[in-house]
Parts: sequence; C-alpha cells; structure tokens
Amino acid sequence: MIHIKEVAKQTKITVRTLRYYDQIGLLTVSSKTEGGHRLYSEEELKKLQYIQFLKGMGYKLQDIKDMLSDSNWNWSNSLKSQLAYILEEQERLRSIESSLRELINGIAVDGGDERLAIQKLIQLSNQHKKRLPTIKENVFNEKEMKLWTKLPKMSGEDPYSLEWIALLGQIKRYTKDDPASSRVQNIIRRMIEKQMEEFEGEDEFVNKLWDLRKSPKQSESLGLYPIDKEILDFMERAYDIHISSIQNSSMEQGGES
Repeated sequence: MIHIKEVAKQTKITVRTLRYYDQIGLLTVSSKTEGGHRLYSEEELKKLQYIQFLKGMGYKLQDIKDMLSDSNWNWSNSLKSQLAYILEEQERLRSIESSLRELINGIAVDGGDERLAIQKLIQLSNQHKKRLPTIKENVFNEKEMKLWTKLPKMSGEDPYSLEWIALLGQIKRYTKDDPASSRVQNIIRRMIEKQMEEFEGEDEFVNKLWDLRKSPKQSESLGLYPIDKEILDFMERAYDIHISSIQNSSMEQGGES
C-alpha cells in the first residue's frame, strides 16, 4: 500500500486532486492510515493510470467514471464519439486562431486602433454570412482564381502576408505626409517590389483587383479587409508619383545618351 503523498509525488497529481477523485467516487481507496490518510493498492494505482490516460484524451471525469465502472461499456463507440468531438473542437480552435490573427493583423493595418479593427472584422463577419460562396467565381476567371490564392491573408502568419500588413500600417501612419515624401515613396517602392514578386506580368489581374478594392461594396463582398478610402486614394497618388518619377528618370537618361 502506498501513502497518498507518495502517490502524489510519483504521479505529479496533487493530493487535492486525489482526494477529489475519491469524493466523487472516481477512484475510491480501500484503506487508510490510523490518521485517516488514504492508502493506494497496486490495483488502484493502475486505475489511476487509466483515469489520467483517458483524461489526456479529453474525456470528462463523469464519462471516465462511467467507462471504468460499467463492464459492458462499448469502448469502440465511445472512442469514435470522442474522436468526432475532438475533430470538431480542433476546427473550432482553428477558427478562433484565425480570428485572433485577423484581429492582431487588423490592429496593425489600422495603426493600433483596436476598436476600429474589431468593428471592421464584425462587419466582414456579418457580410460573410450573407455572401454567396460563388461570388469570387462570378468575378474572376479560373486563372484569376489561382492568382487570388497568392494574395496576402489577414489571418496569415507567413512573412509575405505580415510584411504587407506592416506596409499598410505604415502607410496609414503617414497619410498626413506629402505622398512624394521619401518615407512614403520608400513604402510604395517596397509594395511594388512585393507585387512583382508574386504577380509579375499579371497587370490585368492587379488592375482589376485594385478597381475592386477601391469600391467599398465590391471589396466587402469579396471578403477583403476594409481599408479607408482616404488611405486608398493616398496610396494611388503616391503610386502615380512613383511611376512618374521612374518615367521621367528614364526619359532623362535617354536624352543624355
């Protein structure tokens, strides 16, 4: 027989937990010391192992009690049911993880304004419930749908998505600046570089996507994270300045030669 304190030491299960198992009839000991301390037999220790094993698989204590006390328990059906529950729980947790990443990244895009980010995500969520699943297929052809999958994702944790999110957050912070300023132009330059990394030669798709992005209604219907018109207009002005600068530089170099 092993003293409850020794059992707690060996199994890393607290004395309080062992007492609770006894109180609810999950693991009742057959012996005690003269001082009233619980003593565990080899059989009871083996049952404790079963309890911890099943608990580790996500079973509730009452379910474990029923499983171990019923000699006719259908283990196969019970395990299949538990597996189905775990798979559903994993899907729920993945959904929560995605929502958390979207919120974290949304706050970054909106320059640290968590209330605005939450409002936008609620807006997107409500729109998603109303949105037909085929809406993208109605807007884009098969080739464009493949390009769509390469876009940065608000729930993404990949470096490509995270850099886009950071760049958008920087643009929002500098909307009071001159769009021709060096720091704004540096951001636009990097945005163009990233665009070329994934969409070089796909100007038609990029232009189409930009037109959709500038329309709040169409942008929202496609599930794109809302970006204020003021910021989009600022980005467009900065982009035009950048392109004009490149063209002027090319013309000057051509004239010199």
